[in-house]
Amino acid sequence: MTLLELSGLEKHFPVRGGFPVRRQIGRVHAVDGVDLTVHAGQTLGLVGESGCGKSTTGRLAARLLEPTAGRVLYDGRDISHASRRALRPIRPEIQMIFQDPYSSLNPRHTVGAIIRGPMDINGLNPKGGREARVRELLEIVGLNPEHVNRFPHEFSGGQRQRIGIARALALEPRLIVADEPVSALDVSIQAQVVNLLGRLQRELGIAFLFIAHDLAVVRHFSQRVAVMYLGRIVEIGDRTSLYESPRHPYTHALLSAVPEVAVDGGGRERIRLTGDVPSPIDPPSGCRFRTRCWRAQEKCALTTPPLTRLQGDRDGHLTACHYPLP
Repeated sequence: MTLLELSGLEKHFPVRGGFPVRRQIGRVHAVDGVDLTVHAGQTLGLVGESGCGKSTTGRLAARLLEPTAGRVLYDGRDISHASRRALRPIRPEIQMIFQDPYSSLNPRHTVGAIIRGPMDINGLNPKGGREARVRELLEIVGLNPEHVNRFPHEFSGGQRQRIGIARALALEPRLIVADEPVSALDVSIQAQVVNLLGRLQRELGIAFLFIAHDLAVVRHFSQRVAVMYLGRIVEIGDRTSLYESPRHPYTHALLSAVPEVAVDGGGRERIRLTGDVPSPIDPPSGCRFRTRCWRAQEKCALTTPPLTRLQGDRDGHLTACHYPLP
């Protein structure tokens, strides 16, 4: 069942300049025509380089930002431009886990107050009371319930991220947008947090939009993966199909950079992209990856490649490339 659907989603931020009168001189094309679907109880991984629009897409999905164009459908309801009042009954069902586990927690509040906050705001009265629910959530995420009166600075980075997860679970959401939830953590702690999220998904049936730049983590946790470049989706498919048979040159380059242990001294060939990522204020015409692509031809500058299923690919494996890899 489709829980979240993003259709033709766009988000442009104005760029202002000039003196003495400031005026709009351009637009940042942060998200430019994104189509994504998240199914109930499953995880869609969203990967790409820093600055490609992943976090903005996540905030649009959670309606923390209003889209410039396109639609956000949640459980069949169009919430693209819904008012704060209209969003109020939906807010508890869509929660966020933020990238920085410290700056997203109020340092003046105790852990108990942080986790209880969403319940206070939404008037949720769980069986047994809010305080009992807070302690239960701490136990669910692997923290000592007796630490309910401690402050965020008294915890490690991994423990603070668990507090953020407990806060996201407080309202029993159906969808969690996890924005780089493990990027600020050590590798061993990353594994603990990802395994925790996987267990919560199996036990509670929560759907995730999992945003990350670590493809190994995304493969471990996601059923489907979308690759984003400069505001657009360039390839999407189930994890097995996409990781074993990437069709877009950008996806191939990303996968070549994933560290691997070569037993016989071999291993995959590393693809080094040339040039810098173009500015989202003035993106290239046609295919936005063409300025760094070794397969680009004249057609790539003239026509934007559609996101389509190529011959031989599985259902749901879509690629936006005029000259895909075989």
